Order: sequence, then C-alpha cells, then structure tokens
Amino acid sequence: MPRRSVAEARDTHAAIVARAVDLASVEGLEGLTIGRLAGETQMSKAGVIGHFGNKEELQLQALRAANAVFRREVWDPNAQRKPGLPRLLAICDDWIGYLERRVFPGGCFITAASCEFDGRPGRVREAVRESVLTWRRVLEDDVSAARAAGDLPKRTDPALVAFQISAIALATNQGIQLLGDERAPATARAALRDLLGRRR
Repeated sequence: MPRRSVAEARDTHAAIVARAVDLASVEGLEGLTIGRLAGETQMSKAGVIGHFGNKEELQLQALRAANAVFRREVWDPNAQRKPGLPRLLAICDDWIGYLERRVFPGGCFITAASCEFDGRPGRVREAVRESVLTWRRVLEDDVSAARAAGDLPKRTDPALVAFQISAIALATNQGIQLLGDERAPATARAALRDLLGRRR
C-alpha cells in the first residue's frame, strides 16, 4: 500500500507539472497560480501547494520539465551521431521541427521565459539564464566539433555561429507564433544551410 501511494503521489506531481508547463507556455511563468492549477487538475489548493511549497518552486519545476522536453526533442535524437556538420545540421533541423510542431502550445518555452524574465532578478531568472547558456554552449561545442572535423573553416568562430543559429531559431518562433507565417520553418532551414554552407 505505501509503495502504491508513493507511485500515485509521483504521478500526481508529474501531471501537475505537465499542466503547469502547458499553461506557462501560453500565459507565462508569472501566470501560474496555485489556484489555477488546482482548478485545472481538480485538486485543492492545499493539495497542489503540498507538492511545491510556493509559487517560485512551481515555476522552477515547470522550467526544468520544459528543458527536459526540449532536450528530448532536439538533442537526444542526435546525441549518438558522429560529431561534425551533419550532426549540427540535424540538431538545427530538429530545433526547427520542435518549433514547427508546436510541442508547447505557446511555442518555445525557453524563448517565452527569456522575454518574460530578462529584466527580473531572482532564482527563476537565473535558472532561465542558465538554460539559455547551457544550450548556447552545446551549440558552440558542436560548431567546434564540425570545425575540428574539417567541415567548417578553421577561422570559424563557434560563439558567433551559435549566436547566429539561435537568432534564426528565435525569428522562427516569432514567425510561427506571432506572425502566423507558414513559411517560417522552410525559411529557417534555408537560412541555416546558407549560414553553414557559406562557411565550408
């Protein structure tokens, strides 16, 4: 019986976090409230807050869950590929695909959180910042690997290319979510191939 109760509590916690992520992708992390989640999950406010303690912890757990989804969708499918330009292009393709499929109803969760918290000090801002920096380092490492493999010129600056790739992805998210541009994913893929192809 205790084992089942622990499993049920874990499942309930995961369900609350999943709903919080979906809501926050549309309404922002600040839009998350214990009362709203209680209604969405048909729980009492006390039952919801018992899983997190406070709103900030709820926000942080939603962010961690969103990061895990992003990693699963974009990085994990390519983790075993040989480092080099083909893997870098595959990562970029999957990033655009993640945006195109609208894995989150509000678009890229990290992009939305970045805009929401870029001027707000605190633990949530620092966690969002670390998410962005971690992904930027991943891109820089893959650009460096492509350069080391001879797929990109020796003069290639990994930080610059990672910045440019991120800029294309941000514009793609805006094109899809704000502008309703159906061509945005195709434009993004062409821009990425133009960016990386010119460097060969």
